Amino acid sequence: MSVPDYMQCAEDHQTVLVVVQPVGIVPEDQFFKIYKRIASVSQVNIRDSNRLLYIRYRHHYLPENNEWGDFQTHRKVVGLIAITTCNSAKEWPQTAERFHGQKEVYSSTLYDSRLLAFGLQGEIAEQQRTDVAFYPSFDNCSDVEKRVEDFVESIFIVLESKRLDRATDKSGDKIPLLCVPFEKKDFVGLDTDSRHYKKRCQGRMRKHVGDLCLQAGMLQDALVHYHMAVELLRGVNDFLWLGAALEGLCSASVIFHYPGGTAGKAAGRKPSISQAADTGKRHRPGIEHLSALTANGISADTSTEIGRTKNCLSPEDIIEKYKEAISYYGKYKNAGVIELEACVKAVRVLAIQKRAREASEFLQNAVYINLGQLSEEEKIQRYSILSELYELIGFHRKSAFFKRVAAMQCVAPTIPEPGWKACYKLLLETLPGYSLSLDPKDFKGTHRGWAAVQMRLLHELVYASRRMGNPALSVRHLSFLLQTMLDFLSDQEKKEVTQSLENYTSKCPGGMEVITLPDGLKLPPVPFTKLPIVRSVKLLNLPVSLRPHKVKGLLGQNMSSASPFIYSPILLHNRNDERCKKIDFQWVQGDVCEVQLMVYNPMPYELRVENMGLLTSGVEFESLPAALSLPAESGLYPVTLVGVPRTAGNITVNGYHTSVFGVTSDCLLEGLPNVKSSGCLVEVIPSLPRLQLSTSLPRSTPTAQPMSKEELSSSVSVQLFNGETQQLTITLENIGTDEIESLELTSKTVTTKGKIVYRAAYRLISKLSQHALLHGSGSSGGDATPLTLCHLLWYSSPQASLQLQERTPVQLILCNLRQESFEGRVFVSLCFTLSQGGYCY
Repeated sequence: MSVPDYMQCAEDHQTVLVVVQPVGIVPEDQFFKIYKRIASVSQVNIRDSNRLLYIRYRHHYLPENNEWGDFQTHRKVVGLIAITTCNSAKEWPQTAERFHGQKEVYSSTLYDSRLLAFGLQGEIAEQQRTDVAFYPSFDNCSDVEKRVEDFVESIFIVLESKRLDRATDKSGDKIPLLCVPFEKKDFVGLDTDSRHYKKRCQGRMRKHVGDLCLQAGMLQDALVHYHMAVELLRGVNDFLWLGAALEGLCSASVIFHYPGGTAGKAAGRKPSISQAADTGKRHRPGIEHLSALTANGISADTSTEIGRTKNCLSPEDIIEKYKEAISYYGKYKNAGVIELEACVKAVRVLAIQKRAREASEFLQNAVYINLGQLSEEEKIQRYSILSELYELIGFHRKSAFFKRVAAMQCVAPTIPEPGWKACYKLLLETLPGYSLSLDPKDFKGTHRGWAAVQMRLLHELVYASRRMGNPALSVRHLSFLLQTMLDFLSDQEKKEVTQSLENYTSKCPGGMEVITLPDGLKLPPVPFTKLPIVRSVKLLNLPVSLRPHKVKGLLGQNMSSASPFIYSPILLHNRNDERCKKIDFQWVQGDVCEVQLMVYNPMPYELRVENMGLLTSGVEFESLPAALSLPAESGLYPVTLVGVPRTAGNITVNGYHTSVFGVTSDCLLEGLPNVKSSGCLVEVIPSLPRLQLSTSLPRSTPTAQPMSKEELSSSVSVQLFNGETQQLTITLENIGTDEIESLELTSKTVTTKGKIVYRAAYRLISKLSQHALLHGSGSSGGDATPLTLCHLLWYSSPQASLQLQERTPVQLILCNLRQESFEGRVFVSLCFTLSQGGYCY
């Protein structure tokens, strides 16, 4: 026996093996549809008896494994169900011959067989036969399960007869020596009359009868026969069969202690009503014996709870006996498969007992069991099962290790057609074991897992996806590697990874879309938040000349904060939240707005960032992308991103977008660690008019006098003698796209000593319905319209009405600038304020 059954568990010793195979040409989907229905009959309650018969189905079973049926009867094929299609009576003889040939393969152990024929109608199909069931089609076969149950009952009758025949002590009859295939040549020429030989025969037959009792549902009798077999075989040092007897004893004890099974939730069996009742009676001795014979003459399991408890191993003894049995199997080179399967069964039992460390010792032993030359497919299966068993006992990293070995085995050099898709799928399954997730959001805070192993695994995913012919997948995994493992990459590795990424993105650019794999797994986008690293985000106020201010005294100015209550905790709470989120200045619709980022380049070489712009929400916003080049390990470097809000409202700066190494990233501020921000919500007010001021005098150096933050510092100079008068012309031009509702002009004269010697205010009110100046001076195209304000000094504030249309300059001629007897230099400041919709410059 060269191929182990890794799915075996201790309770399989209680089952009988039935093989279900197609005969002739049968559609694969239809075969497995019927096979699934047959396999649903996994246990049958024998009529007129309180015993259950458990069935294990296989659609593929090597005939050489059948030769080990005497050693362990659950390996013996006792039933055959063949499925065939037959469309005409002419095909029937050939179909019947094929069915007969199929039975010959397992004829030495077969108890009974059935043929399910689909498609044949007519005289042949109307014949009543016990071994053949005819159905007109695969869809018209409602009683398949019922026929399978009848078939299982016929198997039970043969099984029970064999058990009774071999369990009966026939004095004087010679007991045959049961052998495994590789032992037959060793017993040639032995003295069959020796006492040692007879005890060997008796011990092996006792063990065999114990197997039959276990299959027949007589647990107590099986335990008794196993104990007797152990004593007999230990006395003659028959270690191989002694190991089998100990394993049978362990299996019977496991079935008693764990009626739900040890195969896990997927393959676990449901205890029958009799088992459930039996479980409740375990610690209640004195139960009355059942009648020795039932109505059909089949003996029931008459064991009492006292006897069962006496012969059954404790949970701790089960593991010790498993260890002993495995040590005996290890003495025989040809028993490697039996030894490996026993290790797997012991591990499943230890998993139920939550003894992970001891289970790992059994698995470690299973790794080094030599099974000879295995095919690549068998190696993959072996490593995959080891991975599943390690996962079962909670050894996640060890499980991931063997699953990765199985993945690499899928693309071994000896395989003519490497299975890169299977390799990639297995590699994905190893990620949780190495504390690795493909979602970059999971990489926050302290790094978990071994970074070196994780990087190796990600490189393998990149290579496997490339060999699969999926460059987009390669770009996503390589981007993930660069983003999450950047702190663990050496300078040389950073250069190699980025070069590989640029090569991939030259053929398939990376983006922010979600990649969905064929099995439904979704790979989230990977934004490059570390290329560059952003340390702070600050929304900048508009330039001094463009900052809007609330117009004082307008109706409704304080309506938003008005409340009939002196104190309201709800309102206070809301205002506090608003202050935390909203910035205390405003942006203006149509004006260029700026956001400053302090960035850092962690790469050992120059980093080029292309198409870097703002991500916003709330209002329509036109982002003006920028391109920058950051020096190697630049330290904090200021970067200003600009844009223009096109509508009014509240705008939120959510993040920024970049294009690095051919990968487009949308980086949200909420996902950036350790980022300082003064707030990201700002109000955008409707667009305001813009006024340009120019004078007839030449500009001079800025004044040393401190100006207030609302005033625009622009200086002109003129030199006057005492008593001298010179005309100063100031030109105002509306350079915006909106008309001005109101303009307020203020002038002030200050000496070098800070003494205000003159202050005057002029309010020029414009009504939008007027199209001419009040003084009768109309505007002519783009020419300046003069308006003379005489005797600026010492006069009170006159008022004049003024219409400033778009691109129409207006001259203010200030006369009689006369130098009085002031000491030092004299500064004349002229300020204007224009308003629109409740806001003003």
